[in-house]
Amino acid sequence: MKLSLLPLELARWDEAPREALLVPVFADERPLRGAAGLCDWRLCGRLTRLCKAGRLVGARGETVMLPPGRRLPFRRLFLFGLGPSAGYGDARLRDDLRWMREVAVAAGVRDFALEAPGRATGVIGARRALEVVLEETDRGDGAVWLIDGPAGHKDMAELLRLQGRRDA
Repeated sequence: MKLSLLPLELARWDEAPREALLVPVFADERPLRGAAGLCDWRLCGRLTRLCKAGRLVGARGETVMLPPGRRLPFRRLFLFGLGPSAGYGDARLRDDLRWMREVAVAAGVRDFALEAPGRATGVIGARRALEVVLEETDRGDGAVWLIDGPAGHKDMAELLRLQGRRDA
């Protein structure tokens, strides 16, 4: 798969429409942060309302698919519950990325943007997230756009450069 970096900015998302957006959500992450928070803002609080109604709780293994309509440049929005953020580390990151990718592929999605689990809250470092994303998405065709903030992208771009893999 081809890997590119996509800033955590709605204006940049609008310039780069993709098939799907894969967003991780911790059960104890309220208000929503990172890509989930931006989606919620763009969708006029729709995700917050789902959380308050108990239809999106962030429980481990929870998957919610929504049509984002015209407010986001993606045909589908997938929300993935990760459970509590306490103790989140490499093993869960790897399992969650594999699971998120499998769900997307099973839904017929080949090109997607995603925020690596744990990046919005900082429990996983940018470089480590990229290393695991590279390992878990490096099979098959299609494209992955990894969403992160400016500091994270700086670290990620450096790692890609060192690996001689500058797709971003």
